[in-house]
Amino acid sequence: MKRNGMAALAALCISGVASVACAADAYPNRPITIVVPSAPAGSTDIVARLIGEQLAKNLGQPVVVENKPGASGNIGTEAVARAKPDGYTLLLQYSGYHVGNPALFPQARWKPSDFSSVALVMRAPHIVAVSGKVPARNLSELIAYAKKDERGLFYASSGNGSIQHIAGALFGKQAGVSMTHVPYKGAGPVIADLISGQVDLFVTTPPSIIGQVRSGNLKALAYAGPKRHPSLPVKSPRIPEPVRSRGWGTV
Repeated sequence: MKRNGMAALAALCISGVASVACAADAYPNRPITIVVPSAPAGSTDIVARLIGEQLAKNLGQPVVVENKPGASGNIGTEAVARAKPDGYTLLLQYSGYHVGNPALFPQARWKPSDFSSVALVMRAPHIVAVSGKVPARNLSELIAYAKKDERGLFYASSGNGSIQHIAGALFGKQAGVSMTHVPYKGAGPVIADLISGQVDLFVTTPPSIIGQVRSGNLKALAYAGPKRHPSLPVKSPRIPEPVRSRGWGTV
């Protein structure tokens, strides 16, 4: 699958493969749990609740969304890997955890082969968002601002080794600015600190920040995609090299 810039792919997975006995029991005949390995209010959590609502209507059984954040998604992922493989415990996972974590956390007590994929449910390239307190209207101004301040930029992520962590570090390296990483347990907890100016920058998917961008609390400076994001039709000046050549486009 081709991707432009950094993209998050969310997919529903189940632990192992459901047993034959499960199929014979007229699945589902009791509540289903969707585990989200990050904190509430992030993109994965939002998608899980939308999916859960529709699944409950279609299947005629309650669907509970359970957040298990921490350890860059490893806590929730491991919990599902250890669950009974009967189809009643689902994992809403995204590529930053499922693809990256086995390499970044070799001690993790799960592996991708512990799961069976059910469906790809979301594809969302990332956005560079900054606090409204940061005096920059585009990436050129952000880079210039960071270079003038000897402390550089404090950037948030959903945890050590997360795709936001990697994206922020990559941005700092390409732009030649100092970046200090501040890890959280998910996108939700980041938003309040980003709005208040406790951190300067967050690279994340659109669902968790679009409302705050539209209200003016946050500013979206760039989008990791080949064209302007349809939900953020705000014109901004040309993205500087070498950042633009690496896949960052205007929002």
